[in-house]
Amino acid sequence: MIRDNRRLDLLLLAALISFVILPWYRLRSGFFGLGWVGDYLTDARVWPGVAQLGQWWLWPVPVMLLAAALLRLTLPPARRGGWLAILGAAGIAWMMTQGLSVGLRGWNWAALKALGDVGGQQAFGAGAIGILLCFAGLIAYGLAERGALKGDAFVLGSITLLIGLVALFVFYPLVSMFTGAFQDFDGSFTSAGVARNIGDPKIWSLRCLFGSGGCGVAWRTFFLALSTATGTTLLGLAFALVATRMRVPFKTGLRLLTVLPIITPPFVIGLALTLMLGRAGFVTQFIEDVTGWELGRWLYGLTGIWIAQMLSFTPISFLVLIGVVEGVSPSMEEASQTMRASRWRTFRRVSLPLMAPGIANAFLISFIESMADFGNPLVLGGNGGVLSTEIFFAVVGAQHDPARAAVLATVLLGFTLSAFLAQRLWLGRRNFATVSGKGDGGRHAALPRRVAWPVTVVVFLWAAFTVFVYGLILFGGFVKIWGLDHTLTLEHYTRAFSVGWQGGFVWTGVAWNSFWTTMKIALIAAPLTAAVGLLTAWLIVRQRFPGRGIFEFALMMSFAIPGTVIGISYIMAFNLPPVQMTGTAMILIFCFVFRNMPVGVRGGVAAMAQLDASLDEASLTLGASSPRTLRRVILPLLRPAILAALVYSFVRAITSISAVIFLVSAKYNMATAYIVGLVENGEYGIAIAYSSVLIVVMIAVIGTFQLLVGERRLRRQIEPAVQKRPKEVQA
Repeated sequence: MIRDNRRLDLLLLAALISFVILPWYRLRSGFFGLGWVGDYLTDARVWPGVAQLGQWWLWPVPVMLLAAALLRLTLPPARRGGWLAILGAAGIAWMMTQGLSVGLRGWNWAALKALGDVGGQQAFGAGAIGILLCFAGLIAYGLAERGALKGDAFVLGSITLLIGLVALFVFYPLVSMFTGAFQDFDGSFTSAGVARNIGDPKIWSLRCLFGSGGCGVAWRTFFLALSTATGTTLLGLAFALVATRMRVPFKTGLRLLTVLPIITPPFVIGLALTLMLGRAGFVTQFIEDVTGWELGRWLYGLTGIWIAQMLSFTPISFLVLIGVVEGVSPSMEEASQTMRASRWRTFRRVSLPLMAPGIANAFLISFIESMADFGNPLVLGGNGGVLSTEIFFAVVGAQHDPARAAVLATVLLGFTLSAFLAQRLWLGRRNFATVSGKGDGGRHAALPRRVAWPVTVVVFLWAAFTVFVYGLILFGGFVKIWGLDHTLTLEHYTRAFSVGWQGGFVWTGVAWNSFWTTMKIALIAAPLTAAVGLLTAWLIVRQRFPGRGIFEFALMMSFAIPGTVIGISYIMAFNLPPVQMTGTAMILIFCFVFRNMPVGVRGGVAAMAQLDASLDEASLTLGASSPRTLRRVILPLLRPAILAALVYSFVRAITSISAVIFLVSAKYNMATAYIVGLVENGEYGIAIAYSSVLIVVMIAVIGTFQLLVGERRLRRQIEPAVQKRPKEVQA
């Protein structure tokens, strides 16, 4: 009881500080700079909640906090838990209701004006956010005191916090955007736009299969996603098998090549493919001169997008699959061969089925990535657009049709969420655990020849193609005009990253400002994304709580929505109170965290599916808490998933383009938005030079992540025992 009371006391103390000391409303100058401290006594805009009680809608907040304090003093934990949870839920509901109801100039909804005139209020600040977190803590501690989930406050607090964050940064922006589909230009309700677009043949036509003409944008996107997901999953599996099961030269170089495409700004691959395979590309011209064939504009359309997406998304499949391939227990393969099964039968009936979670997750992620891809279709799409580009033009194009954008986004969600359901039905409740508490000193079985030779050939051919594409990209930064004047020069790098001396080092290059901003935001977002994603994966796999399936299902929505829609929905949701972040670094960080988190979740789920639950149970039985079990037992075994989450989130924070274009500001301008501006101005050399520097920097940071995370050790070290045998024989 003493421990429970101490936790509740700390929570109530935090609530008191938030309400009595911290500024209640948002500060334009920022909270963490502490510039507001000097105006604390004179400026009402920086006053805490207790000084803002002249606004009647704030009175329920201290009343509910006092009620929680009275429960702490009068009732034991077993009797007060339910009331604490109710107070926490009521506090969050009230604060969000009043925050959405009262805007900068009064009531946000005309129907509320009947209650009388009210003054406006600013967006929530540090004090209000602190109170919301304390109310969430009351829910978690209240449920723990009632015995929910064995009274584990850490697990309950994690679930409560994640549900709140997903609701705020996934569902709230979507609701803000979709409500625009049912609003006319004067703000009145209308369903005409949705009714007009829902049955549009340009979306659903199947004439390419049954008659003449092209398919609708929905089916074009779906067929492209199926092709990309299949191809990238097979290629990723091939690279993972070569990296873990074969002795081939240049294995380190192959690992690097699988990462290169994912660390490239999206338009660069499309531009390189255009100069190589486009209508006037040098490879196209060479083939036409030799064979006499006229290849035309074959690259512009679904074929070109598919090639670019194969280059871009194969690394994602590899990062998901390599940990799963390594995690297959050698003892099971040895047992199969001991029973006189051939290497081909062992691979087909033992190894491959145990890789099913990774294969399914790699396919799902590649499918969703292809559906949501924006950069490659924008460069190579030609006249055949996909859902993401159609949504973009429906919102920012001349047509400006929010209803059409909402309908297309709903179609996109339908496809991606259907893929998620199909994956769950395929995996079902089968057990894929191969890593248990017992030692495993075996070695993986060698690949059968019928697998080894095709895999090796495909991997090295694809690696050669990747090297050629990236050699072309690197070459473009050292010539005056890529594709026209190939005179060697360093002018582009000098203009972008020059350094001067004016009483000290001065960053005089035009790219430095966006470069440092990008690095700071990416290095903040990457560990947050990995932490949130892996914590969520642990909760999904190891904990049983009501709504777990719905919770997992909801997480994929942020990954399934194209970045274009994410960017626009964030602008619409967070441009006004109660949560206002437009033009700040925080909106970029939260966008990256909840856009990229599902990759960490899927990678963590695939890796944890191989860890026997007895590992957790043994730790808890020995008296370790859930946080200690997670930190000392589970995380060391999830190092491949941790590395994948860190690498992916860091790289995507740097290379993301579709959402960033809408969220950057003059103060916080990201690298991709700056590069797009260079391309629009025709400064391809500087854009490629900037991209090349980003690639080098990302490789260095990825290597640092590898050193910090380390390698997972699953096998007993048997070499020392082998070395001692001669001495034992001599004795």
